[in-house]
Amino acid sequence: MAEYTRDPCPYRILDDCGGAFSMGVIGGSVFHSIKGFRNAPSGNFRRMYGSLAMVREKAPITGRNFAVWGFLFSSIDCLCVYVRKKEDPWNSIFSGAATGFALSFRDGLKKGVGSAVVGGVLLAMIEGMGILFTRYSAEQFNPGNFHFSPVFQILLF
Repeated sequence: MAEYTRDPCPYRILDDCGGAFSMGVIGGSVFHSIKGFRNAPSGNFRRMYGSLAMVREKAPITGRNFAVWGFLFSSIDCLCVYVRKKEDPWNSIFSGAATGFALSFRDGLKKGVGSAVVGGVLLAMIEGMGILFTRYSAEQFNPGNFHFSPVFQILLF
């Protein structure tokens, strides 16, 4: 399952980092606008101002956190591709586990290992679903899988 549409590795890191930052800022804007609206004092103007203030304050932080995760994940993924000389789902699974470990290791070894397990399992589920969808979509193009209805079988044979 080689990905032929992706950029080569040095450029992939920056591309994934920028994409993760964008997702973090957009998702953080939605989340923090709702949170700012709910936590502001009563009154429509105050609620809108509280919503915008919270977005201005917190959305870039969320985007930065997503960008750090994307940068670390892509860097480890490119390192795995370089060392193993092949691109397969195991690279992503290991990258997710190593990223989870690296980002939470400051809280202790136990938390680092726990985050590594969660990151590896999440990426394994994502990769597994990708493989499953690829197999199901490939079956519809299999010529041996084509069956005529009984009416057409009588007419053809």
